[in-house]
Amino acid sequence: MSKNKFPPKKRPVTRPEDEPVYLYGLHTVRAALDNPRRKYRVLLTTPNGLNRLRESGPLPELRIEEKSPRDLDKLLGADAVHQGVALEVDPVNRFGLGDVANLDLVVVLDQVTDPHNVGAILRTACAFGADAVVTTARYAPRETGVLAKSASGALDMIPLIEVRNLGEALENLKARGLICLGFDSEAPGLLKPRPAGQKLAIVLGAEGKGLRQKTRSLCDEMVRLDMPGPIKSLNVSNAAAIALYAATAG
Repeated sequence: MSKNKFPPKKRPVTRPEDEPVYLYGLHTVRAALDNPRRKYRVLLTTPNGLNRLRESGPLPELRIEEKSPRDLDKLLGADAVHQGVALEVDPVNRFGLGDVANLDLVVVLDQVTDPHNVGAILRTACAFGADAVVTTARYAPRETGVLAKSASGALDMIPLIEVRNLGEALENLKARGLICLGFDSEAPGLLKPRPAGQKLAIVLGAEGKGLRQKTRSLCDEMVRLDMPGPIKSLNVSNAAAIALYAATAG
């Protein structure tokens, strides 16, 4: 299992939510249980789900309620792939830029609102060893089971930084020595392998709208993915994976 990157001492900036969140799926629930910063309330599980969780590691002290698969379907929705486990939690703490000391590789999302995409980007960023994912306080998804399931545990392994002013955040990252690399399907330059050791912020916009003009103007470079086929753009989570590969392959 990937070691999480949460700062050991810094207290994160929190974003309160009115209602608890249900996380579901074995990988997602295990990562939440292993995150010392996560506040959980009750584990809802089938007997088989509980056995599989125990096989993956010891369980902390918490309240456990036995449920049937039908009970979980009713609670989470018929489309939720829960694998027999669900964990009721408080929303994860969101960090500020000042809470994470080492930022060498980050992904910055400019008003990406789809929880499936944000979750998938968290998972990919964690897999490629990124230090954090940055989102805006507005026009970003709240924590839900869908987002957490798409992240496959990464929500509890990599800091999710929330900023109120993305322009100021990009200036902050540049002051810390990161190159802000913006992506746009119509940018003049192509994405190329980056020099080894270069500190990089990969800046991605929402599908359809792309990066806002202010965000584009603050990027050090604007690039596009080389698409020889008839389709010239990708889902934002796929673009993030290609960009992270190019950033780390050198």
